[in-house]
Amino acid sequence: MPIRLYKPTTSARRHTSVSVSFEAPRKNKLVKKLTVIKKKNSGRNNQGKITVRHQGGGEKRYIRIVDFKMDKYDIPAKVEQIEYDPNRNAYIALICYRDGERRYVLACENVKKDQILLSSQTKLTLQDGNRFPLHLIPAGTPICNIELQPKKGGKIVRSAGGSATLMGIDGGNAQIKLPSGEMRLVSKDCFATIGTISNSEFRNIRWGKAGRSRHRGIRPSVRGKVMNPCDHPHGGGEGKHPIGMKYPKTPWGKHAIGVKTRKKKKYSNKRIIRRRAKRK
Repeated sequence: MPIRLYKPTTSARRHTSVSVSFEAPRKNKLVKKLTVIKKKNSGRNNQGKITVRHQGGGEKRYIRIVDFKMDKYDIPAKVEQIEYDPNRNAYIALICYRDGERRYVLACENVKKDQILLSSQTKLTLQDGNRFPLHLIPAGTPICNIELQPKKGGKIVRSAGGSATLMGIDGGNAQIKLPSGEMRLVSKDCFATIGTISNSEFRNIRWGKAGRSRHRGIRPSVRGKVMNPCDHPHGGGEGKHPIGMKYPKTPWGKHAIGVKTRKKKKYSNKRIIRRRAKRK
């Protein structure tokens, strides 16, 4: 999908770009039954304490209730429109089933308006946006919105431009290669959508100015290097200087990079064949 650049009429416009996939995605009318108001917490918990920093402000949003299951089997659904969703980096599609029910689903890369989508437990139709159990899908097919437990809805590979690869079926499990490079076992009865999630150019957007980040609800973050020693372990010194220690730390003195956050005894560890590659 194309990235639009602007003429450098201002300092910010010189470095700004936007993703353009179709005309006027924000002018579509929302389906009231499928939307709820998103309440703001600005990174605070139920006690009013900030537990996630650098969050707050931002535009008012409505949450679109997205159907990650598509559990109306063998009933064709027509794509009425492709819409912008402010709560995710991918686009969503409004589909209408033959019986008149409307739902929001994640839009795949090649899904167009007026296209017919299908979800089935028995019959396979290889088309982007269709949803089937893994044991029906041929090996080597790109898939997305994958379930981890049967009939629980898609949990992984839901971000813009994301797709996994089905490597094959082994017994009652399917081997999947995730975008991170991780190899994982998933039950062959789990459902997945064929294709790649839409808006793959999202990662190439240049936000251009601080104001666009504020509209997204992201507040400024101050580097530890420019603080005083009493405020951050990296603080202090004269002029430009290194942090002066073996590894970066958080304001509370803990490791900031390379920390393993996954539990050692997590139940799904046995489902992972190969962990993702380390970042260099």
